[in-house]
Amino acid sequence: MVKSKEIRDSFLKFFESKKHTIVPSSPVVPFEDQTLLFANAGMNQFKDVFLGLGTREYKRAADTQKCIRAGGKHNDLEEVGVDGYHHTFFEMLGNWSFGDYYKKEAIAWAWELLTEVWKLPKDRLWATVYRTDEEALNLWKTETDIDPKHILKFGEKDNFWEMGETGPCGPCSEIHVDLTKDGCKPEDVNAGHEEVIEIWNLVFIQYNRDEKGELHPLPKKHVDTGMGLERVVRVMNGKKSNYETDLFTPILDEIGRITGKKYEGKYISPFNAIADHIRALTFAVSDGAIPSNEGRGYVLRRILRRALRLARKLDYNDPILHQLVETVVKNFGGVFPELKDKKDFVVNVIKAEEESFNLTLDRGIEHFREVYERVKDNKDKVFPGDDAFKLYDTYGFPVDLTQVMAREKGFDVDMKKFGEEMKKQKERARAARKDEVILADTKLFELDEKLKSENPVYNPYGVTEKGIKTILLQAKRIAGSDLEVLVLKENPFYSESGGQVSDTGKIVFSDGYTLDVIDVKNSHFVYVKNYDHRNLFRKEVTAYVDYERRRAIQRNHSATHLLHEALREVLGSHIKQMGSLVSEEYLRFDFPHFQKVTAEEIKRIEDIVNDKIAMNIQVETLADIPLDEANNIPGVKKFFGDKYGSKVRIVKMDKDFSAEFCGGTHVENTSDIGLFKIVKEESISSGVRRIFARTGEGILRLIEEKITDIETIVSELPDKYAAKIKDGLEKIREGIKEADFRDTAMMKLMLDYQNSTYKSLMELREKYVEEKKQEQKKLLKQNIGKHIEHIKSLIELSEKVNGSAIVTGKLDIGTSDEFKEIGDETRKILKNGVALFAAVIDGKINLVCAVSDNLIKEKGLSAGKLISETAKELGGGGGGRPQLATAGAKNIEGIDSALAYFVEKIKNQI
Repeated sequence: MVKSKEIRDSFLKFFESKKHTIVPSSPVVPFEDQTLLFANAGMNQFKDVFLGLGTREYKRAADTQKCIRAGGKHNDLEEVGVDGYHHTFFEMLGNWSFGDYYKKEAIAWAWELLTEVWKLPKDRLWATVYRTDEEALNLWKTETDIDPKHILKFGEKDNFWEMGETGPCGPCSEIHVDLTKDGCKPEDVNAGHEEVIEIWNLVFIQYNRDEKGELHPLPKKHVDTGMGLERVVRVMNGKKSNYETDLFTPILDEIGRITGKKYEGKYISPFNAIADHIRALTFAVSDGAIPSNEGRGYVLRRILRRALRLARKLDYNDPILHQLVETVVKNFGGVFPELKDKKDFVVNVIKAEEESFNLTLDRGIEHFREVYERVKDNKDKVFPGDDAFKLYDTYGFPVDLTQVMAREKGFDVDMKKFGEEMKKQKERARAARKDEVILADTKLFELDEKLKSENPVYNPYGVTEKGIKTILLQAKRIAGSDLEVLVLKENPFYSESGGQVSDTGKIVFSDGYTLDVIDVKNSHFVYVKNYDHRNLFRKEVTAYVDYERRRAIQRNHSATHLLHEALREVLGSHIKQMGSLVSEEYLRFDFPHFQKVTAEEIKRIEDIVNDKIAMNIQVETLADIPLDEANNIPGVKKFFGDKYGSKVRIVKMDKDFSAEFCGGTHVENTSDIGLFKIVKEESISSGVRRIFARTGEGILRLIEEKITDIETIVSELPDKYAAKIKDGLEKIREGIKEADFRDTAMMKLMLDYQNSTYKSLMELREKYVEEKKQEQKKLLKQNIGKHIEHIKSLIELSEKVNGSAIVTGKLDIGTSDEFKEIGDETRKILKNGVALFAAVIDGKINLVCAVSDNLIKEKGLSAGKLISETAKELGGGGGGRPQLATAGAKNIEGIDSALAYFVEKIKNQI
C-alpha cells in the first residue's frame, strides 16, 4: 500500500523539479477574506494575485492546501459518509502559474505525473475540456498519448471556472479516472458515477468578466490546478472508498475501539461521517474557528452535531469527538505542525461543545419522538412546521437536524410554516425593543457617481481640538426619522470599524449654525440630527471632533492591543480577538479560552499592560504597507476579520511586542493611557471569554461609581459602623478632584484604598447583618413564646367532642416568620384534636391547620384537605400534609364565619 505521505511528498517534489516554489498551506479559516466561510480551494491564498491586487516574489508555486466545503456554494455535508468520496475536510494538491507557463505545460506535466511518476493506467484516464477550448483539446492530443476518444467536451457547468459573478475566470480541463470493472462509457464521465471520478482540475484563467457579463482577455494568463489527495490515495491503492486509505483508517480504528462496534454493515456510514467530521473540526479549531450560532462557527456546530447524532447510531451516547483529536493530530501533525501546538485547546473546545449539545440532543429527540408519534399515520407525511420551530426555539434544536431526522422517517418538514413562526418571533423581538434608533440606511452606503467625482477624503488621523475646514457636499434625510446624512469633502470623524466606535462632534457653519454629529458610517456618511436644509450645500464648514472623547477612545484602543498580547503571554498562543468594543468609557475584548481567568492570571495580565504603559513606549503607525511585506512582520496579528487590500496600516508598540493590522486611532505614547484595570471577566458562550477593562479617566469614573456604591451601603448602617468610612470617602472624593489619571502610582493608590474600604465595609455589613439576625431570632423566640401561651389557653377553653379539642382563633402576629413557627409548636402541644388559626399579615390572610395523629388514624382527618376547603371559602388556596398544612386567602371579612363553619364541620366528622 502506498502511504498518503509518500504521495503528497512526491507531488511536491515533482513540481519542485519543475521550478515551483513550495509554499505552506494557508489557514483553513480565512479571517482576512470575509467572502469565504472556509478556504475551499488552493487558489484562495492567491486570490489577490488573480484580482490584480497583489504580487508574489515567485511566478510558480505548489502546495497542499487545507480545505473545508460544508457551507455556501460548496456544500457536501449531507453527502459525507453516504458515499466514499465526499468530504467536509480534504487536502487539495495544487500547482500555479502567475503569468508564466500556461496550458501546454500544465497539461503535459499533469499527464507526466499521473502516468510516468504514479504509473496510473493510461487507458483508465479521461480528459474533459470546455466546449470552445480547441487549444486545450489539441494540446491533449499533441502533448500526451491519451486515447483521443477519451477527450470529451462539456459546457459551462462542468468546464468553465469562475471566481464569482464578476472577475477572473476561464475554461478548465478536468482529468477523470475510471475505476469500473469493465471500463466506463463516455456518458459515465461527469455523471456522478462513484467509480468514475474527477481527480484533477486544470483551470486556465484568461478572462475577466465585467458587470454586464461580458468576457475580456486578461493581460496575463494564469494556471490554477487542484487535485484531491484523498481521491488520489484511494486510486493509487485500488480501494473502493477514500475511507479505506491511511488518511482515515487510524481514526476509524479508534472509533471502533471507543464504541465497541465493527466497521461493517449499517455502521459503515456513521463511522465514515464521524471520521470525516473530526478531521474538519480539528483543523478548523486549530486555525482559530469556534463553534457558534453564526457564520463559519455555525457550520462547525452543524458538523459537530451531525457527528454526535450519528454516534448514537453506534449506540454511543457520550461525547466521542474530543477523544479522536489525538489520533487526528498523530496522523497529520507532521505535515501541519499547528495541530500539535493547539491540540489541548482543540480538545477543550470540542469537549465543551459536545457536552452542551448532548443535553440539547436528549431533550430535542424526545420531543421529536412525541410529535412523530402524533403524526406518523398522516398520509401527507409532513412534520409540522410549528413543532419544528418549537424544537428550534425552545430546545435549541437546529432545523436542519429536524429535517434529517424527518427524512429518515419518510417525512418532510413544513418549512413554510417554520418560516412563518420564525417571522413572528422576529416581529415579537422587534416590538420588545424600545427607543431603537436606526443609524443605518444601506442605500446610502455607496457614494453616487456625482459624489465620487468630488473625490471625498476620509482622514480621521491627526485630529486636534482646532477642527478642520471642509465643504459640505451633500445632505439627505433618512425617511421616517429626524436624522440627516451628510457627506463632507474631507471627513475627520472616525467611522466605526474594528471594534472602535464612531466619533461624535460638531459641524459649524460660517454663520455659527451648528449641527451635532452623532454617528459615522462607511467612512463618508456623517449622521446629524435636525438639519433644517437652510440652503447650505457646497458651503464651507468647520468639523470639530469631540477631542476629549476621541482621546479617551484612543487610550482604550491602544490598551486593547497591549491586552491582546498580554493575554497570549499569560494564557497561551491560542488567544485571538473574536470581537471587541473600544468606546470612551471602557474596552471589551472577546477571546477563545475554556477556563475562567483566575485572579492570579488577571493580576499578571494587568501587570504586563501597566509595565508597558510605564515604559513610555512610542506608538508606531506604519501606513500604506504592502500586504506581502506586512504579513512578514514578526508576530503581526490581523484578527479583526477585515478584508485587506494591497496596502495596509499597522500599529506597533515596543518593537514587536505588539504588531497588528489596524485602521483605528491610537495614543502617541503608551504613557498617555494612564492606569489599566480589568473590571470584569465572564463567559459569553461555550469556550469564549470576555474581559471588560478601563483606562485613564475611566479609572476615575470607576472609583466614583464604587464610592457611590459604598455610600449606598453606608446609609444602611448605624453610625457606630459607618463613621470612619464616611470620613475616608470624603478624602477620596477630594482626591478625585485633584487627580491626574497619568499619575498611575496615585491612581493605583486611590483604587487600592477604595477597594480596601469596600472590603472593610462588606465585612462590617456582614457583621451588622449577623447581629441583626441574632436580635431578630431572639425577638422571634420571645414572641413565639407569648403566642404558645395564648394557644394553650385556647386549647383549654375549646369545645371538646368525644374527648377531642376543636380549636380555632385569630392570632395577632406581625410577621410571616412568626406564623411559620406556630404550626409546628401547635402540633407539639395538641395531643388530641384539630386546630385552625388565622392571622392577617400585610393585608393578607395566613391560615395554618394541625391535626393530632389519633384523629388522622381513627377518623381519617387531613389537615391538607381541611385547610384547602376553608381557604376556598375565603377566596384563596393551599394544602399540605395530613398532620400540618398552610394556606393563604383574601376575604378578611369572612374569617369569623369561616372559623365557625370549620368547627361545625369537624363536629360532624368526629
